[in-house]
Amino acid sequence: MLWQSCRTMVAGLSTVMALACGAEGLDPSIVEPSEAETGEFTQAEVHLANLRQLTFGGENAEAYFSLDGSKLILQSTREGVPCDQIFSMGLDGSDVRMLSTGDGRTTCSYFYPDGESILYASTHLGGAECPPPPSFEMGYVWALYDTYDIFRAAPDGSGLTRLTDTPGYDAEATIGPDGRIVFTSVRDGDMEIYSMNEDGSDVRRLTTRQGPDGGPFFSADGSKIVFRGREIPDGPEYDDYKRLLDAGLWRPTELELFVMDADGGNLRQVTDLGGASFGPFWHPDGERIIFSSNLHNPDGRNFDLFIINVDGSGLEQITFGETFDGFPMFSPDARQLVFASNRDGATEGDTNIFLADWIE
Repeated sequence: MLWQSCRTMVAGLSTVMALACGAEGLDPSIVEPSEAETGEFTQAEVHLANLRQLTFGGENAEAYFSLDGSKLILQSTREGVPCDQIFSMGLDGSDVRMLSTGDGRTTCSYFYPDGESILYASTHLGGAECPPPPSFEMGYVWALYDTYDIFRAAPDGSGLTRLTDTPGYDAEATIGPDGRIVFTSVRDGDMEIYSMNEDGSDVRRLTTRQGPDGGPFFSADGSKIVFRGREIPDGPEYDDYKRLLDAGLWRPTELELFVMDADGGNLRQVTDLGGASFGPFWHPDGERIIFSSNLHNPDGRNFDLFIINVDGSGLEQITFGETFDGFPMFSPDARQLVFASNRDGATEGDTNIFLADWIE
């Protein structure tokens, strides 16, 4: 959740989507087997089969399965929608419906385990207009809008209920199997991970390090949380980080993956790859984590998908491209993988949603 807020780590994704809001009956583009150009050779993506493109143009990201695996929820900027709003759609790309208010900017949507509610963050209470993008006078930075709060709604978007009302950025919320929510907030002056009940009560801080911890996801059994972050010790780098944070900005550079118990205990580092590794998600077996990283080009924007054992062993590259693949999520039965990608875009910078069968 921060592509401008929910982890959209590739600059230049500003092309307006050519797909009309609420369009239905999209014909998925099928590519089989999945292959990607990697410089001088073609590398088969051996874990992906029956690759289908579900959206066609604009900025589409963070597509996540319902617990029954029957549909997806995502954020999208498209024709008539000037900044990200929340949509749902079927696994064939059809039955596209906007669920958020249409005001402000939204990010980081997720289904409740029982399928009776959805969760997302929105700035709409701060105004109907899209909040302005950050100035790049300070270099490449992301905006952490202080008008973001987390909301619960019915699956059709009705019955919107505010869950957070603390000043500052509250977003990047996901839900465990028991309904416990984890999210990122700057309420205590740093980017930290918190948890709360499904109704917003019983807020608990889980991380305490200096640095940008966020993007948490529960394991399938709810016992562990994976997230991206780093610890920044006192010094010039921390001073720069804090100066930007106080201005509602963040410069995403080096990020690694970490795992902790659901109560915040037993924190341990999973990756030590350099570059920016982000968007982690658990394999349903609870033993592996899939994520996006530019580890082969830490100064560039070529992000591919990788999978790694929770103990940091067995790193394997999953996608092979020259642009961006990110925000992966396994279906609950581990038979499918959904992710966002710049591949095959009709316009440079298009980010679309792809669905593939997962091959062990």
